[in-house]
Amino acid sequence: MEELEKLRIQRVPKTKSRLVSKSRRKKLALPIGLLFGIVLIYLFFTGTFSSSVEVTVGTVAVSYPAREYTLFNATGYVVPQTKADIASKATGRLEALEVEEGSHVKKGDIVARLENQDVLAGKERAKANVAVAHAQLAEAKAELKDATVALARAQNLVKKKFIPQETYDTAVARHDKAIAAVQSAEANILAAEASYEEAKVTVEYTLIRAPFDGVILKKHADLGDVVAPFSSTTQSKGAVVSMADMNTLQVEADVSESNLTQVRAGQPCEIQLDALPGERFRGRVHMIVPTVDRTKATVLVKVRFVELDERILPDMSSRVSFLSKELSPQEQKPHTVVQASALVMKGNQPHVFRVNDNTAHKIPVTLGKRLDELVIVQRGLNQGDKVVLNPPDKLREGTPVELSQTD
Repeated sequence: MEELEKLRIQRVPKTKSRLVSKSRRKKLALPIGLLFGIVLIYLFFTGTFSSSVEVTVGTVAVSYPAREYTLFNATGYVVPQTKADIASKATGRLEALEVEEGSHVKKGDIVARLENQDVLAGKERAKANVAVAHAQLAEAKAELKDATVALARAQNLVKKKFIPQETYDTAVARHDKAIAAVQSAEANILAAEASYEEAKVTVEYTLIRAPFDGVILKKHADLGDVVAPFSSTTQSKGAVVSMADMNTLQVEADVSESNLTQVRAGQPCEIQLDALPGERFRGRVHMIVPTVDRTKATVLVKVRFVELDERILPDMSSRVSFLSKELSPQEQKPHTVVQASALVMKGNQPHVFRVNDNTAHKIPVTLGKRLDELVIVQRGLNQGDKVVLNPPDKLREGTPVELSQTD
């Protein structure tokens, strides 16, 4: 019996401490579960557990107030009004070229020189002929002086019957001949000087000079090329260089006939160059060319720059906005704009969803006035920011996004 008593399982009654521990765990489970649920709800609504949303984005851009006063737009090109292909009337081999593309030259500067040893020799010969003519004139004047003295002596002697009449007549003829010789010598001087001027012009033809202040645009010949401006052969060159006066740059725009009534001389314009997209230049209508291009139904309008910029170059493509009024200095400053479809109103505070690293972030913005489909943003966004257009209702702060299209 004693051995059986040893095998009996002794059941220990639950202690008070164990009962208390179990009760405490039940009380803590409720707040922990509630907190965990709140966290899950927050993460769900912030998009942490949500899949990416496909959205369309636009770019925050810069707009100029001139668009409010634009009557119409026209395209064209920058063209210098003073431009020349420089050549020479002489024919010869190009011996020196003093300029290259982009060189600034003044009126009268030597741009190039042809071989001119032969014409230089002709110039020296003509100069020597002028000296010879002057010497002949001096000789003729000396002869005239002697003949005048002899004639006066013969007049006195013939009156006193000391010499015969034939001797007097010979003195008169000699005097007349001396006068004619002086006149001939003077004429020879004029002819020699004219020949000398002709020789100098011939030499000048071999020196190709700039006809006005400007910039060299292009070279057409190199050293050693034969320059023959009036020849059409492939072995010779015509013009040596092309140059333009950069102070005469204007935009030549093709204006449709339907818009011609809205154009007037002196009208304010805004010029945008494709090469300088971030710049706007003030302009004015200089002239309306009174000719219509029948093939395009357009009229050529020349628009001058109010202030020239050294970055403006010939043949740059441009767009001209013809304005209804002159812009004030304040109206010439650009505005940061966003498409109106990107705005989300929450109460009285507008927001946009800006996309950074494929994640949407809700950004409050301060708006200005509306410009058609755009709205001026005074604060909150910068140029180049990407924003969601027509944001879906399920879009939240921190939601991953996929870009379906970038405008």
